[in-house]
Amino acid sequence: MNMMTNTKPMALSLAEEDALALTQSALEISRSHESKNEKRLAAALDRNMQLWVGIRTMVSVADNPLPMPIKDNLIRLASFVAQKTFEMQSGSSTKAIEALVNTNLQIAEGLLEKRGA
Repeated sequence: MNMMTNTKPMALSLAEEDALALTQSALEISRSHESKNEKRLAAALDRNMQLWVGIRTMVSVADNPLPMPIKDNLIRLASFVAQKTFEMQSGSSTKAIEALVNTNLQIAEGLLEKRGA
């Protein structure tokens, strides 16, 4: 809710929206793991995988304007996220959870730093 009465909320840039989605996903994974709620964690991991599949899909299209090294890094990170997520099918691991959360937060931070530059 805006404190000022005659102002519209500012729209987020695409980078800010992506950073927000990654951050929210990281928080949901972390909270679910801490609460030891396996169903909630599974749902959070599924949403995170969907997010990363979307990232991989977007950077894989031929007309994506990102430089090739950034595309390659994001594709590798998407594969890393998938690997860590699949590893948790036999039970969640604190190290795997931390890796996923940190990956999301670091990419979100990079998106916001790029915007501020």
